[in-house]
Amino acid sequence: MLDPKLIREQAELVKAATAHKCMSVDVDAWLHLDARRLTLLQEVEALRAERNNVAESMKSAQSEDRPLLIEKGKNLKEVLALKEEALQTIEGEWKAILLSIPNLNHPKAPIGNSDAENIELRQVGEITRLVEPRDHVYLCQKHDLIDFDRGTKVTGAKFYFLKGKLAILEMALIRYVQDYLMKEGFILMNTPDLAKDDVIIGTGFNPRGPETQIYSLENTDLSLIGTAEITLGGFHKDEFLSVSQLPIRYAGVSHCYRTEAGSYGRESYGLYRVHQFSKIEMFVFCTPEQSEAMHLELLRHEEHIFESLKIPFRVLDICTGDLGGSAYRKYDLEAWMWGRNNGLGDWGEITSTSNCTDYQARRMNIKYKKDDGSSAFVNTLNGTAISLARTLIALLENHQQADGSIRIPEKLIPYCGFDSIG
Repeated sequence: MLDPKLIREQAELVKAATAHKCMSVDVDAWLHLDARRLTLLQEVEALRAERNNVAESMKSAQSEDRPLLIEKGKNLKEVLALKEEALQTIEGEWKAILLSIPNLNHPKAPIGNSDAENIELRQVGEITRLVEPRDHVYLCQKHDLIDFDRGTKVTGAKFYFLKGKLAILEMALIRYVQDYLMKEGFILMNTPDLAKDDVIIGTGFNPRGPETQIYSLENTDLSLIGTAEITLGGFHKDEFLSVSQLPIRYAGVSHCYRTEAGSYGRESYGLYRVHQFSKIEMFVFCTPEQSEAMHLELLRHEEHIFESLKIPFRVLDICTGDLGGSAYRKYDLEAWMWGRNNGLGDWGEITSTSNCTDYQARRMNIKYKKDDGSSAFVNTLNGTAISLARTLIALLENHQQADGSIRIPEKLIPYCGFDSIG
């Protein structure tokens, strides 16, 4: 969340940032509640102080003065209870609106309403032109690599079984990316697949309600995570870090679960939009001064991984309307996929990396101590090192051969033990 002081002092900046993110939040209503809340806080504190004074006076009061003090204490208790109840009600409304106010936008983030206004920064790698390109669904059926029908039978639509060499290839990708990130100074983690609702809210996601993309466990405060950003982001919740520790780089492997509510009208062939997949997420805790450079570092890692796999991709600077609530700035990588656009080929998202400044850290109370003894909130950043389902799409479709076989990228051969499928 944003610093309440910043909202009070720069309300017009906050309103503009909210509008550019195409989000509807009544900042003026929050300011009104904030003023009322501050007034009530002062009144409650004054009443508590007066109540304490009466209690102290009772200790040394003469017997003839005690009835008056008792009556005064009783009246103070009644008034204080009413004020505290009003304060609790207003604080609930105040906090709800505060949590819905999005992060500010980077001055260089493109202004736009939708993903159509994202800006392409560069393309990396060449698209291999094929006479008759096949999508990964066809290729997997040809080589018996995925079973969607039995996934549906066992679990439901958009679940699947990976088989044979494709199952091995997924594990090879995980190990390859882990080795790369470990050399780059990341601490490897296997994270839980569940998180408490307060951690999910802390990272800026909505665990409940009709618009959520998250599976919740009934009668608990637990939900299945949609990304290890949630579990890694909550790792240092309510902690103080020292400035000498920062930046801290984590790389978390997890399963990811998403309801994909409302997505079935969009292009979602095969593995492109599924309810469960595996992913390695990079997550960084750093100082505000480090965050800009760390964001570019995460982007560099994403580009290196896909360039090393010989998968053509492009880098997008995400516009304000497509940033989401937590992100200050965001870059996406989109890989070329032959199965998109009705088999004519198109770009499809494979990774993203976001700088969330101190927006998530404020929600989860994660601070660091400076050398001078003062404290401040850390900055948090996240980036998808590799999302396995979509990477498999790009790998199969870009490395297919004219005879329908698939060539394995050279970097992966030591990890999977074979150089081709089919």
